[in-house]
Amino acid sequence: MARGKANERRFDTPKGLASRPTFGNAPDNDRFGRATEYIARGMGTPWFLVGLTLFVVLWMLWNSLAPEWLRFDSAALGFTALTLVLSLQASYAAPLILLAQNRQDDRDRVQFQQDRARAERTLADTEYLAREVVALRLAVKDLASKDFIRSELRALIEELDREDDAPPSSPERPAPRTASGQTGTPDQEADRARR
Repeated sequence: MARGKANERRFDTPKGLASRPTFGNAPDNDRFGRATEYIARGMGTPWFLVGLTLFVVLWMLWNSLAPEWLRFDSAALGFTALTLVLSLQASYAAPLILLAQNRQDDRDRVQFQQDRARAERTLADTEYLAREVVALRLAVKDLASKDFIRSELRALIEELDREDDAPPSSPERPAPRTASGQTGTPDQEADRARR
């Protein structure tokens, strides 16, 4: 399975860099950018400062204490070669650090845009859920409460008890009608059918 085109846009590549097709062993911008970040990250460590300090101390000791014919930088002239080497290192370090910062700014910008979109989605989801909760509260408000149902059932039970206790003062109820339309019980209807 192919991994994709070499010039596809990557998420860790800054937005402003347009990828160009590479031919042969030509370096691409992303590889150079990763190298600058690696160098800038290395320059910001205590080990780099310790190493640079050791380099300067060894340089100065060698050119001060070594035999005259082995010295290559004069202490009398203020270690001119050392000054040039350190200036060269600083002149390359500053742009590399700026390139790494620009790449980090681009990544931060992309991350900020993603965070903003995520926050907008979260806000929309929260507003939707709030509306749903309000709708549920309104729907529950219209439902009969447990106490209301109990009071209604008690009232009905009391009414039925009163009807059972009361003497029959009204005429009897008419007999229910059967399927044939005549009044009477099913037994009475069967007796009518036999006649």
